Amino acid sequence: MSDVAAIKSLVEKHLGLKKEIAKVIVGQDAVIDQILLSIYTGGHSLLIGVPGLAKTLMVNTIAQALGLDFKRIQFTPDLMPSDILGSEVLDQNRNFKFIKGPIFSNIVLADEINRTPPKTQAALLEAMQERAVTIAGQQHKLELPYFVLATQNPIEQEGTYPLPEAQLDRFMFAIALEYPSFEEEVQVVKNTTSTANVSIEPQFTANGILAVQELVRRIPVPDNVVEYAVKLVNSTRPNLSSASDFVKQYLDWGAGPRASQNLILGAKANAAIQGKYSPDIEDVQAVVKGILKHRIIKNYKAEAEGISEEDIIDRLL
Repeated sequence: MSDVAAIKSLVEKHLGLKKEIAKVIVGQDAVIDQILLSIYTGGHSLLIGVPGLAKTLMVNTIAQALGLDFKRIQFTPDLMPSDILGSEVLDQNRNFKFIKGPIFSNIVLADEINRTPPKTQAALLEAMQERAVTIAGQQHKLELPYFVLATQNPIEQEGTYPLPEAQLDRFMFAIALEYPSFEEEVQVVKNTTSTANVSIEPQFTANGILAVQELVRRIPVPDNVVEYAVKLVNSTRPNLSSASDFVKQYLDWGAGPRASQNLILGAKANAAIQGKYSPDIEDVQAVVKGILKHRIIKNYKAEAEGISEEDIIDRLL
């Protein structure tokens, strides 16, 4: 199949996927789009929202619609790395045998990732970056495609362990979930308080998703779009002499090169699902907030004046 035909096919499949997800999830269109963009590019996503916004249901539904294996790990203060990676046990013949943990799945939902200590959070790092885990000196490859979709509750901060910047940077998107509108909430209540059973038809296979990821990488990008993305990321760094007074005033740290890479990958995928054969500056702008928001670090002045990361990104755009 030519790349032109493959992009046409992706547009159709993406619409079919959104239709299947909409059978269960009401609204949250922008959130679902960002999760799907991260999947089409092989990235991971962090979902930030208060309890009860159907984060777990959303990830489960997306996994079903993609035809992928799905496992959920509930992160708690007493969770050990071996609880998620797996461990070696002695079998009847006194030989060590590796028992795989829940991380061996296509889509892993890391629920309330900030509830667990740094040692266990770090166990996810290798899996997210290398698509492999090392147990007792042995490296075990994870099945591809592989995605971590983590959730975080922004309100209860007591007894939590905030994710370090290095780990936040591993997530392609940080996605904020908002409350549904009045009409959407009415629809949610109707759907969830009756006996109606919904069946989800898978729209992809594991190999189909790997093919989409390769297709996205092959999409050509004009030089001016790459330069625009890199300039945008550069403009968040307060230590550069070219930084604006606004950035120097309100930011402690800017985004690193991984942000530039993700902006281009996100722009390519965003162009592809709209049937375009090459991304433009609008495609970069469409994904910029989810990609930069968790990579820029505000200072106390920004906190005191109530300036959010989104406000800073709007100003940079």
